[in-house]
Amino acid sequence: MADQVLISIEEGIAEVRLNRPEKRNALTLALFDELTVAAESLKARRDLRAVVLSGEGAAFCAGIDTSEFTRMATEAEATRAEMRAAAPGQPNRFQRPVTAWADLDVPVIAALQGVAFGAGFQLALGADFRIAAPGTQLSIMEARWGLIPDMGITQSLPRLMRADLAKELILTARIFDAAEALSLGLVTRLSDDPLKAAREMAAQFRSISPDVLRAGKRLVEEAWTAPRGQGLTLEAEYQAQIIAGPNQIEAVMAGLQKRSPRFRDIG
Repeated sequence: MADQVLISIEEGIAEVRLNRPEKRNALTLALFDELTVAAESLKARRDLRAVVLSGEGAAFCAGIDTSEFTRMATEAEATRAEMRAAAPGQPNRFQRPVTAWADLDVPVIAALQGVAFGAGFQLALGADFRIAAPGTQLSIMEARWGLIPDMGITQSLPRLMRADLAKELILTARIFDAAEALSLGLVTRLSDDPLKAAREMAAQFRSISPDVLRAGKRLVEEAWTAPRGQGLTLEAEYQAQIIAGPNQIEAVMAGLQKRSPRFRDIG
């Protein structure tokens, strides 16, 4: 069987592509695990500046492969045990393929086209940015299958939209288009060629200090829903880690000398 996740890395930009185009990149348990392995492998790279996440073929991801419902039904007790196996506050096997992208020290950009349904939409929400083709259809579709979304949506959705609107999408499983998603704050912007736009955005991050990429991402991840005042402490701590460091000094010198910066990789 061909790899269900393809990874290529060039000049500090990793491209991660779901590779089941004949199934609209529907997620199997094997694909879940491959996504987790892919994210973990990228976490170890110090030369990385950004990740572009996309799907081969006409769709980003159609959600869970319906064959998985049969497996879940025949292995119900084992599935329940896996869902409850993680330590409190830690992702389980089904959540890690989504939450692992937030753990990377670099921006992750999802390029969306065709459909992003159910688990596929939750995967897109696990990225830092979502660029969607205007015709993309999206849905938190789990209710259609008698389920709730359980792949990290509690970590992503509260940062993006109001609770009442989130409930409406979760409870109705309705399909909406990319323009509505943009108005709801669920996609970053629209593009007729989302993969090209994602690559261009990723390329911009090459000129940013890796210290800033890491700390800036962490600042938002940790502070956006933190109690009042805690964000001030986070701002001060992350800035203290960066200021007067070699990459911060290089950013200043490059700006003054009107040249491209030459940053050190994070050790």
